[in-house]
Amino acid sequence: MIPPFDAVGNLPPGIHWATWDELAERFGTSQVRLELLGGLKRALRSLLEAGCRTLYVDGSFVTSKEVPGDFDACWDPQDVDGDRLAPVLLDFTNRRAAQKAEYGGELFPSVSFADPAGNTFLEFFQIDKRTGETKGIVAIDLKKVSL
Repeated sequence: MIPPFDAVGNLPPGIHWATWDELAERFGTSQVRLELLGGLKRALRSLLEAGCRTLYVDGSFVTSKEVPGDFDACWDPQDVDGDRLAPVLLDFTNRRAAQKAEYGGELFPSVSFADPAGNTFLEFFQIDKRTGETKGIVAIDLKKVSL
């Protein structure tokens, strides 16, 4: 279940597990958000085909911001067959331009380092860049998704 936003518009700290339908219902509240969900769904399908089991969604997309610019996500590489993974999901050149063009957002392996402090993307996504405080993200168990 995805909890209510806190006073600054973030999810409360922690990893909040949800189904795809819960994510879409909670955050698909405008045309822009629906378009971003469409891109996220395309990425999710590619990850599923490669054997990915967990996707974590972050960014302004999982906040109260009315018009998010994109979504940020990271995926658990355990059991992922790199030969079956869409090559664009491993293209981090040009500020992830190919990912943004294909999906409308950016996706990273959850265990890759995200910052000079040594935080992985899974850890980094749980820190509010504006305040340094912890915040929540949404996780989707891809083993339970049927698209």
